[in-house]
Amino acid sequence: MKVIVVEDSRLAREGLVRMLKDYPELTVVGQADHAGSALTLVNETHPEVIFLDIHMPGGTGFDLLEKLSYLPQIIFTTAYSEHAIRSFDFNTIDYLLKPISKERLTVAINKLLARTNSNNTDTDTDTDTDTEDENQSDNDKNQTVKDPLEGHSKLLVKDGDHCYLIRLDTIRYIESQKNYVQLFFENNKAFVKKSLNSIETRLPKSIFFRANRQYVVNLQEIRRIEESISDGFIVTMSDGKELEISRRNAIELKELLSF
Repeated sequence: MKVIVVEDSRLAREGLVRMLKDYPELTVVGQADHAGSALTLVNETHPEVIFLDIHMPGGTGFDLLEKLSYLPQIIFTTAYSEHAIRSFDFNTIDYLLKPISKERLTVAINKLLARTNSNNTDTDTDTDTDTEDENQSDNDKNQTVKDPLEGHSKLLVKDGDHCYLIRLDTIRYIESQKNYVQLFFENNKAFVKKSLNSIETRLPKSIFFRANRQYVVNLQEIRRIEESISDGFIVTMSDGKELEISRRNAIELKELLSF
């Protein structure tokens, strides 16, 4: 698994990198000493895991996470215990207090590997069936079924310190991030701790369409449709992002958009 270490203290950063060499499942692909350089590093290396300090020059670890286009698995490393509750608003594996002992680091990495192995059971087959139900969060499983939403419905979404009141039909697309989804709307994006399947059940089918296992798209936000080499479609959204419609779903989309 690709790992980066984000820590403003050089001694703490280099010490953690040395400790991580004892875990062959992990490969450290970069280091950063503040939020700005960390954002660049994430965009360049696309790590699966970030060991992340909270208090840093140029912004906190939370500020960094809110700027990411996807949510890696996070192991926080900090000298302050008061941020523990907020840390679990993100895709947090563990929260390590400095100085980090070898024993405590091993516990955190075992948690990481256990979750990764569990998630991999949902990605071993390349089908378009909705196997994501096996990876739903406990929140999904414990909630009662709610009525379907309408295009003009308003949603209150809390992402970190930010609260958004979102009109449903302003969401361009929704991306699955395993136990989370990320909503893309207007000039913003926000994480929600629900599975894509659970959210899809409440979306109006006249507006939203399941493009593939990872994305649900707003049909009104599609600007161009082209055939792909895999007999599906490539759709270009209003923000310029290109998404693939799987072959099976392309047949359904063609029927939906025809007279």
